[in-house]
Amino acid sequence: MGNREDLLAGAKRCLIERGWARTTVRDIASAAGVSHAAIGYHFGSKDALLTQALVEAVDELGDELARRTPSDEPEQRWQALIDSFTTHRALWVAQLEAAVQAERSPEVREHLARGQREGREGLGGSVPLALLTGLMMQWLLDPEHAPAGADVIAELRSLATQV
Repeated sequence: MGNREDLLAGAKRCLIERGWARTTVRDIASAAGVSHAAIGYHFGSKDALLTQALVEAVDELGDELARRTPSDEPEQRWQALIDSFTTHRALWVAQLEAAVQAERSPEVREHLARGQREGREGLGGSVPLALLTGLMMQWLLDPEHAPAGADVIAELRSLATQV
């Protein structure tokens, strides 16, 4: 791997181990085994690097979920996604931290907005993306009372009959 790839790998590790807010340039450079200057050279800023690392990590998770759940059963697909809130909790928390950073960083906002556009395409629209975001919050804050995949599909079917 080159410095750019090493930086991305190091930033992904830092996001998982330290989270967005607690990751420093020094942490990333150390994890990547490169100088601090390499971050600016390859990405322009720590936020740009962290955002790119986050987008790639989420894409990788999406690919992993698609491989693990090729089923056409919506309950199974949603349950696999819900399970990832536990198995990849640090990644989901990092996304929330990034969203907070986006309020004050147009650069982070643009990267995350692009990721949302891609997410809408991958999930099949804005409503599934909104559902995903809401489920994520429920599972991160109150997993003992959050819905399972079958519950989600049952409630969606119930809503569809009311429309």
